[in-house]
Amino acid sequence: MHDYERYSDPIVPPWRARLRQYWTLVRGDRPIGWLLLLWPTWWALWIAAEGVPPLWTLVVFSAGVWLTRSAGCVINDYADRWLDPQVERTRDRPLASGAVRGREALVLFAALMLVAFALVLTMNTLTIAMSVVGVFLAASYPYLKRYTYLPQVYLGISFGWAIPMAFAAVQGTVPPLGWVLFVANIFWATAYDTWYAMVDRDDDIRAGSKSTAILFGDLDLVAQGVLYALAFIALALAGREAALGANYWLGLAAASCLVAWQFAIARTRERAACFRAFLHNHWVGMAVFAGIAAHYALPPATLLLV
Repeated sequence: MHDYERYSDPIVPPWRARLRQYWTLVRGDRPIGWLLLLWPTWWALWIAAEGVPPLWTLVVFSAGVWLTRSAGCVINDYADRWLDPQVERTRDRPLASGAVRGREALVLFAALMLVAFALVLTMNTLTIAMSVVGVFLAASYPYLKRYTYLPQVYLGISFGWAIPMAFAAVQGTVPPLGWVLFVANIFWATAYDTWYAMVDRDDDIRAGSKSTAILFGDLDLVAQGVLYALAFIALALAGREAALGANYWLGLAAASCLVAWQFAIARTRERAACFRAFLHNHWVGMAVFAGIAAHYALPPATLLLV
């Protein structure tokens, strides 16, 4: 009997049970990762297009975000199949539990990336070339936690690579503004993924895995504050460079208040509180996007709060 047969529900048809396991493997039931990748991509698309981007470009990047995030989850679980069974939060994942085999995961990863690449092929040459770098980043990220305490920084680079790609797709080049947004996302992603790493810190130490949460130790909240501050400084520089108006600054102010709330609830470093702080970053990304979208959608004298 194969492992996956032991995890099949006798009431559910086998094909549906398999699809359920694959859906869980790509985190289809947990959209937070997709949203954290989507918002910075939309920041870049709206700023690059100075408003609503071309429809097909928006479709390609929005679908590409879901596909690449899903593929990233698959390859992450494949790389962590030695670690996940030792971590309370992840021991029931399909690969960790044996419900899905490693070979199946690799086939699924390849299929998702091929569909994403097929979409990118409808873009210009620069965007296509940059997508190759994106594939490398997505495939290599999961292995960083074995060798460095900075996988969260690499996640920020991987998640943020859609930003320069978006500028390339809309403008045919990546201006300095695109790279400033990219750097802002690296700081932001490192910060919110450190909340996530704080949830698993004790388990990771026992298993020999590495993270910024372990690296920062007792100074984790201080380091978090520095990272968020740097992210907002970079976002402010991007807003000034793009000549964004009052609505953007209102969005940025709202985002900073949301971050302050994260520190208020997670200051005790309890697992559940840190996980809530991580999830809450969806609203931070959305607040920044709302400010950008409102700037281009509303007349200059109209404020977002009116």
